[in-house]
Amino acid sequence: MSGQEKNEVNRSDVREDRVVTNSTGNPINEPFVTQRIGKHGPLLLQDYNLIDSLAHFNRENIPQRNPHAHGSGAFGYFEVTDDITDICGSAMFSKIGKRTKCLTRFSTVGGDKGSADTVRDPRGFATKFYTEEGNLDWVYNNTPVFFIRDPSKFPHFIHTQKRNPQTNLRDADMFWDFLTTPENQVAIHQVMILFSDRGTPANYRSMHGYSGHTYKWSNKKGNWHYVQVHIKTDQGVKNLTIEEATEIAGSNPDYCQQDLFEAIQSGNYPSWTVYIQTMTERDAKNLPFSVFDLTKVWPQGQFPLRRVGKIVLNENPLNFFAQVEQAAFAPSTTVPYQEASADPVLQARLFSYADAHRYRLGPNFHQIPVNCPYASKFFNPAIRDGPMNVNGNFGSEPTYLANDKSYTYIQQDRPIQQHQEVWNGPAIPYHWATSPGDVDFVQARNLYRVLGKQPGQQKNLAHNIGIHVEGACPEIQQRVYDMFARVDKGLSEAIKKVAEAKHATELSSNSKF
Repeated sequence: MSGQEKNEVNRSDVREDRVVTNSTGNPINEPFVTQRIGKHGPLLLQDYNLIDSLAHFNRENIPQRNPHAHGSGAFGYFEVTDDITDICGSAMFSKIGKRTKCLTRFSTVGGDKGSADTVRDPRGFATKFYTEEGNLDWVYNNTPVFFIRDPSKFPHFIHTQKRNPQTNLRDADMFWDFLTTPENQVAIHQVMILFSDRGTPANYRSMHGYSGHTYKWSNKKGNWHYVQVHIKTDQGVKNLTIEEATEIAGSNPDYCQQDLFEAIQSGNYPSWTVYIQTMTERDAKNLPFSVFDLTKVWPQGQFPLRRVGKIVLNENPLNFFAQVEQAAFAPSTTVPYQEASADPVLQARLFSYADAHRYRLGPNFHQIPVNCPYASKFFNPAIRDGPMNVNGNFGSEPTYLANDKSYTYIQQDRPIQQHQEVWNGPAIPYHWATSPGDVDFVQARNLYRVLGKQPGQQKNLAHNIGIHVEGACPEIQQRVYDMFARVDKGLSEAIKKVAEAKHATELSSNSKF
């Protein structure tokens, strides 16, 4: 982008008065001078403009997300292309052609805020819809499955993807030790996706998004289905080899950020087609796995994709910090007729994501403009007060729901999804460690066969795993080989061959010094 083009970007937010002030609006005559005693004497504490600037500078950074710290975002719209009112009664789906403004943020999962865009990592694919019924967040990933199905393991898993507490370095032993324990080998399908070339997308515009979790959607008659959402890129899937991804990370760590911004700035708006899979409660009972298992996909031959609409991103943020860094996404942010299922990882996320924003942004994070449900026609005077309350605090409205018959409760006018399933049994410390037979390896084995139909992809998978696992200790390496042998013995042997070749190369290189 040329210098002139950069100067023309986002000029709509530039003020015309251009008078420089401090934070209280007091005009500053000389911004780069300080009050001192004499020409070379000490500074004066009364120089508020200096104190104002330095104090704010110390506080201008907010805690980074943990995880999903590094990301990019853009605004756009969702447009309904197909009638699904028989499945979902949400207002955003009420008629074909209806558009709802949205914000999408793409991110890596394990990396720090300053990490590279092209590292091997799942990508977050989170979209906030500003609907007339309130905000709706689809907090998805670019993979249809995940590494765990027990939420108690989530903090531990994320820690293994980060830095060793002693060396402060990435640690292959931590990474593979967690994934190769017998109870965590349920992640094998996700691990194979991660170490295929899909683990290094070429850019954000050329990757899919998936709900992963099972949700419950109902229509206005009270009929409900289990639902999974697929967001398919219209640009076509494009991935990088590990060598390409590494080279780009070294030359331009913000490659995907730049690609997304410049594509939208030039009018090349990326788009995705949204589909759903649906399943009845009866269908769910006949599955060979739990419908709430985040490590499994629904076979599309049995549960075909049904088109819903299209997401188009056509507007870059005017201020990255205000509109992307402060954007808060949580699966608990939902609208009527779209509810969470009993998926235990999703249930945990309902609390943990919103709570992360209360810590990172403050208890009134929903009042930050990018998170504000500005399109909602509803009114809630009960959530109020607290630090950084800037919406007027509902004026003289009572601080409780007064018994004066003036409030409306739309819940009375629609079916309550939470009552559609009946659960019973004792409260037990259930440990969802293993599944009967070999069911946790079936889908991973099918993926390996699919990769065999794509030239070079099985070889790339073995190469990517082998060079990574070479950094682990011999005992953990053997556990990795044994785990992948349960998928395919040829894959295990290929991984071992790559790891041994890399180790021999490193020994030869070290012997020269």
